[in-house]
Amino acid sequence: MKTFSHRVLLISLALMSMGTELISQEKPSYNELNPEEAKIIIKKATEYPFTGLYDKFKGKGTYLCKQCGNALYHSDSKFDSGCGWPSFDDEIDGAVKRIADADGRRTEIVCASCDGHLGHVFTGEGFTPRDTRHCVNSISLDFVPAKLEAGTYGTALFAGGCFWGVEYFLQKEPGVVAVVSGYTGGKVKNPSYREVCTGTTGHAETVKVTYDISKTSYDKLLKLFLEIHDPTQVDRQGPDIGDQYRSEIFYKNESQKTVALRYLEVLKGKGLKVATQVTRATEFYPAEEYHQDYYFRNGKVPYCHAYVKRF
Repeated sequence: MKTFSHRVLLISLALMSMGTELISQEKPSYNELNPEEAKIIIKKATEYPFTGLYDKFKGKGTYLCKQCGNALYHSDSKFDSGCGWPSFDDEIDGAVKRIADADGRRTEIVCASCDGHLGHVFTGEGFTPRDTRHCVNSISLDFVPAKLEAGTYGTALFAGGCFWGVEYFLQKEPGVVAVVSGYTGGKVKNPSYREVCTGTTGHAETVKVTYDISKTSYDKLLKLFLEIHDPTQVDRQGPDIGDQYRSEIFYKNESQKTVALRYLEVLKGKGLKVATQVTRATEFYPAEEYHQDYYFRNGKVPYCHAYVKRF
């Protein structure tokens, strides 16, 4: 029976034989929106007050456009206005565009990169010294626990066994700006680790990778993901067994889906019995705080993931 490290070596050799022809310059690609997201971001509706994920959220980092990944707001510009929607008194330079409503009563704000609807901006209310309030729909936003410079960022979602190990290797990759461990692919809203471990919620332990598209690419990160875990194992990775440890790529758009399927077909062509699933991304839920940066905080190294020579 082949050992885990032997399997990883075989997979790496197969990937190395691909050469560099599949690596391409990353181009901004809009993320697919579900009907609720499209209703607000494309059709300019408004979510109900006090219902959004980021209304009372106090995390430190950067808010991105959910449709295109454009960095919009830093968390230090967020404040609680009591209005029921996330409020910001300043945007990242050049990230937000203002458009006067047809009736002249309000000013709409949209992402300057993709024109996705964010909400409206108001002045003269006196909430902060800047005297400005960007009233934004939570559903128009994504959040990264890092202070990012102006620009466009990509997102990748990978599940390959215990998220501690996958997180460990991807965090060290140049161009990656943040990695968050969490859960996706299931049917229970905001599940706990205890619930996911029952194997009944449908979630996979997943890492959400945010990366600078000018410094790395989805292709490169996908190759690394396929090097650090065994995509031939079914519902397990090393000693960890269960549906939550399955190998799965959750794509955010058709471009990612195409790349993922192409790489897996190459592996299959090399004789590997690939078990990795390719699935449209659904809601990602960050795991509990003690799961984040796990190996960097305790000084240990992954027990069921191995890094093999890069290609």
